[in-house]
Amino acid sequence: MDYNYKKIWNIRSDSTVTPEAMDISHRLGISHILATLLINRGYNTEDGVRAFLGKSTEVLHDPFLMNDMEKGAARILKAVENKEKISVYGDYDVDGVSSVSILYLYLEKLGANVDYYIPNRKVEGYGVSEQAIYKLSEKGTKLIVTVDTGVTAYKEVEIAKKLGIDTVITDHHECPDVLPEAIAVINPKRKDTTYPFSSLAGVGVVFKVLCAMELLHSGDTMTSCVRRIADAYSDLTAIGTIADVMPVTDENRLIISYGLGRAECTDKIGLATLINLCRNNDTKSAKTKSKRKISSGFIGFTIAPRINAAGRIYDASIAVELFLSKNLKDAEKYALQLCDINKDRQIEENRIADEAFAKIEQDGYDHGGVIILDDPDWNHGVIGIVSSRVTERYSLPSILVSFEGNEDPYDENAIGKGSGRSVRGMNLVNALSACSDLLEKFGGHELAAGLSVKRKNLKELQRRMSEYARGCFNGVEPVSTLDIDCELAPKEVTKDLATEIMLLEPYGVSNLVPVFAMKEVVIDDIVPVGMNRHLKLILSKQGIRFTAMLFCTSTEDFAYNISEEVDIAFNLEINEFMNMRTVQFNVKDIRLCERSLNEQKNGEIDYEKIKNGEYTGNVNDVVPTREDFALVYNFLSREARDGVHEYSYIRLLNAIRGRKKDHTLKYAKLKNIIKIFRELNIVLIDEKDELSFEFRIVYTKTKTNLEKSNILKKLKTLYIGK
Repeated sequence: MDYNYKKIWNIRSDSTVTPEAMDISHRLGISHILATLLINRGYNTEDGVRAFLGKSTEVLHDPFLMNDMEKGAARILKAVENKEKISVYGDYDVDGVSSVSILYLYLEKLGANVDYYIPNRKVEGYGVSEQAIYKLSEKGTKLIVTVDTGVTAYKEVEIAKKLGIDTVITDHHECPDVLPEAIAVINPKRKDTTYPFSSLAGVGVVFKVLCAMELLHSGDTMTSCVRRIADAYSDLTAIGTIADVMPVTDENRLIISYGLGRAECTDKIGLATLINLCRNNDTKSAKTKSKRKISSGFIGFTIAPRINAAGRIYDASIAVELFLSKNLKDAEKYALQLCDINKDRQIEENRIADEAFAKIEQDGYDHGGVIILDDPDWNHGVIGIVSSRVTERYSLPSILVSFEGNEDPYDENAIGKGSGRSVRGMNLVNALSACSDLLEKFGGHELAAGLSVKRKNLKELQRRMSEYARGCFNGVEPVSTLDIDCELAPKEVTKDLATEIMLLEPYGVSNLVPVFAMKEVVIDDIVPVGMNRHLKLILSKQGIRFTAMLFCTSTEDFAYNISEEVDIAFNLEINEFMNMRTVQFNVKDIRLCERSLNEQKNGEIDYEKIKNGEYTGNVNDVVPTREDFALVYNFLSREARDGVHEYSYIRLLNAIRGRKKDHTLKYAKLKNIIKIFRELNIVLIDEKDELSFEFRIVYTKTKTNLEKSNILKKLKTLYIGK
């Protein structure tokens, strides 16, 4: 434990109410806290706030503004009319699965001869493959429509053409300068784009294709066509858009807002079944929980992981079949499978995470600016999630590489598949580009990327990536930052506020979930939940109690104790349980409160002065009494019996004070007591650093004479006579 926080908190507004926030609050009849949140998001005028909350400035653009839209839509409709075999070719993540599903459902409705194809992640990898083209040709496919993939499939499109197969590409990934020679390449990120919004998800592009097809097919008005498509498919479109972490601006904001509403009353048996299972903790129940509002958070953290899990460790077609289900029996079968697969994914993720952390901590891993780890057996469908956890814990870019599937994973030419995550300040794709001669292939975004690399190039990749990182951070180790909207006073935390801030929904990139802070909060209780995978904290301040959830942290990993004062950063949520609605904190970060941090700093200064005979304060704060020794020893003995064997001095001090309210033990004196215990072998002490230690109690039948301590003798010599 050191003086520095793991994350730098950037609190945009303190607890003082600004005149600007009060003015907007009075004009619109909203709380000053919601007004502050809106100002933080750039909406600081009455008109701007009304437009944002009413979503009156966003519009759905004409789909035919997108390059090749008319050609692509017309070719698909021609195939429908002529009963040509159409194969929808998609990716195995949520965006790909939802894209495949809505296009398949629409084509099926039109009476098309349609099937779908999603590559196996382990066997075929990402994107359109030659192997798949030949398979589809053998099955009689005459038109391939790619969704969420295909914009770099030059060779595969040519092979398809030679086999008599036309291709329509719909994608949203970054486009190369030269596009495949398909019938149409529909992508808002084309270099020559004529479309006003470039940040659609893959499923968002397909949604626009459906709107265009509906218009060409029905000859109805644009408004009527878009309304029908939105009513039928915006639920899955919203899910894919949220899961692919697209910015919640422009069209996406409307699609997500409308789609979340449609998801609450969806006519898709499979989606409704999955939602109900999630609400009932992945089990069938005769009693369905009350239908609370479906939020982007529920989609992102509950629904999407279950859909994603299929493609990560098994077969993404299970998720597609769920959404195509026509009866409850099939829907329940596939939904339960997804929930079971997700549990397997969680187990696998935790196993890999434990192994990754062990490699870093136990093997003396030198971070060197970028953490790169490899293993012969890691599931490469899961390592991206684990890479996120590594980067979160160490505030460093990380890449995990799996050599799973190689005949000899230790052969120098064995090819590993890697997944990486970065932090602000280092564009991961640019970093990989600088090392492209070492890689078989790579791609991705600023903060997340995938790659393939031969084992013989791993060491050099580590060196050059670390060198690149040092250049980005100017030799200074990166520190994660947490943007916090404002501080809250205890009396401001109400169900009304938690409900009111839902007006900011839908959340996502460019409109993040509000983060609040509360300082000097006392931990009243720590309760393990979910087999000790998560913690429920009971907190209090000024006589008001709060419940907080801290996910992915066990009691062993939690750095604080009951009665300690901490600062917390959190999202404010409504928890619904047994038909009861209560306010709950979702903890984003927790740290030693500033008062304790200052006491630790000043205590270290006093300790050095005492040791050097330079302390001029109260002698009672210097020389421990027998009662002081007994107090600390008895406390440590109780903690050891409860399985606690590690403390920092400030944590121990706060914990003792919490147990014995009237005691006036000071930091420097406590540190001397621990040093004396170590000197006399009363307690086995292993100092981790200047601020913390591990301990084991030594149980003996005879009492130890404290007066034999040289440290105690020196303290008495220096200070008792003063």
